[in-house]
Amino acid sequence: MKHIVILGDGMADLPVERLGGKTLLQYAAKPMMDQLAKEGRCGRLITVPEGFPPGSEVANTAILGYDLNKVYEGRGPLEAASIGYEMADDDLALRCNIINLQDGKIITHNGGNLETEDARLLIDYLNETLAKPINEREGCERVKFITGIQYRHLLVIKGGNKHITCAPPHDHPNEEWRPLLVKADIPEAQETAELLNELILKSQELLPKHPYNQAKAAKGERQANSIWPWSGGYRPSMETLMQQYPEIKSGTVISAVDLIRGIGHYAGLKIVEVEGATGLADTNYEGKAQAAIEALEHDDFVFVHVEASDEAGHDGDLELKLKTIEYLDQRLIKPIYEHILNMNEPVCLAVLPDHLTPVEMRIHVGQPVPFLIWHKGIAPDEVQQYDEVSCVSGSFGLLKLQEFMQTFMNIDKM
Repeated sequence: MKHIVILGDGMADLPVERLGGKTLLQYAAKPMMDQLAKEGRCGRLITVPEGFPPGSEVANTAILGYDLNKVYEGRGPLEAASIGYEMADDDLALRCNIINLQDGKIITHNGGNLETEDARLLIDYLNETLAKPINEREGCERVKFITGIQYRHLLVIKGGNKHITCAPPHDHPNEEWRPLLVKADIPEAQETAELLNELILKSQELLPKHPYNQAKAAKGERQANSIWPWSGGYRPSMETLMQQYPEIKSGTVISAVDLIRGIGHYAGLKIVEVEGATGLADTNYEGKAQAAIEALEHDDFVFVHVEASDEAGHDGDLELKLKTIEYLDQRLIKPIYEHILNMNEPVCLAVLPDHLTPVEMRIHVGQPVPFLIWHKGIAPDEVQQYDEVSCVSGSFGLLKLQEFMQTFMNIDKM
C-alpha cells in the first residue's frame, strides 16, 4: 500500500463569531474533505509536545513520526538543508525573517509580502554592509546571510551558542519589539545573544537606506526594515523514513517552503520543485496535485504541504483563509483522489493541518488538530464531515505525536 499525506499548514482554527460561531473548516465549502471524512476514519492529533513551541518545524516533524526530544534543533538547520548550505559542526543556523517595524512594534512578520527577487537584493546588501564589517572585526567569517524564499532567509553564526531565547515574529504582531530581543539562557550564550541583537539593531539602520525600501517609503507602503533571527540550532541527526519504516522504499516531499523541504531532506525524501508554487494563496494547486500524482507512480510515500492557509491566518484575513481551504479541497485534494480511484495499487490518503493559525489571533496555537485517513477498503466511522468539532467523535480518538505516523503506516493491518 502506498501512502500520501496532504497537509494544509495552519488550516485549523477556532470558532469565529462572524461565521456564526463556526470554525473556518466548518464554514468552508469543502465537499471533497467531507466525503473523505464520511468514507474514512477520523480523529484528532496532538502535534506539539509539552515544552516545545507550536511551530511548523515541531508539528511537521512530529507528524512524520520523529521524537522531537531526540531530533529537534530548530528550523534554521532544516532550512539550511533545503537551501543547500552545508553546515559545519560549529555553525549555528537561524531562520532570519525580514520584517516590518513601525512605531516600535512588529507590524508584519513578512516584510510586507516581500518577493524573493527583492529579498535577494536586501540579503546581498546586508552581507556587504552588515556582515562584512563584523567579519573583519572578528578576523573570520563569523556572520553570513543566505537568501531563502520571500521573507524567509538564513543567518549562520560561526561558533554560535544555541542556548538562547528568540521570539518568533509571527507570534507577536503589533507588539513592541525591544522586549523581544534575543536573551541568553546560559552565561556561555551571552556573546551570541549580544551579537544577534547587534545585527538586529544595525539592520534597522541599514535597511531603510536601500533603494527598495526608499521606493516603498515614497509610495507609503510597508518597508522590509529589520531582520529578525529565531529558531536556531546545530545540524540535526535524524534517521530517514526508510530506516524507520522499511515498507517505504522511496518518498517525495512537495512544498514551496524551505522548512518542509529541509525536513524532507533529513527524512530521505526527494524534493520536487513545482513551477508557480508560492507558499501563498496564489500557489499552483493544480501543479502540486500533478506532482503528487506523478510521485505516486514511483514512490511509496508522498508528503504534500500547502502553506497558503497559514499565511492567511497570520494576516488575519478570514475571507482569504476560507478561499485557501476551498482551493485545497477542489484544486488539489480532488484531482489526487480521482487519480487514486483509478490506480491498481491501493493508496492510503490522510488530510490534516499541522497546527492552528486562528485568523482572530494571527499566531500559532498548539491545540489538537483534526485528521482523516481514507483508503478504498477502510471501514468508516460515524463522522460525516471534516472539521475540528466533528473529528472529536472520530474512531481514532485523540492520538499523540508519533502515533499518527504509526497508525497511518499500519492502517492496512487494522
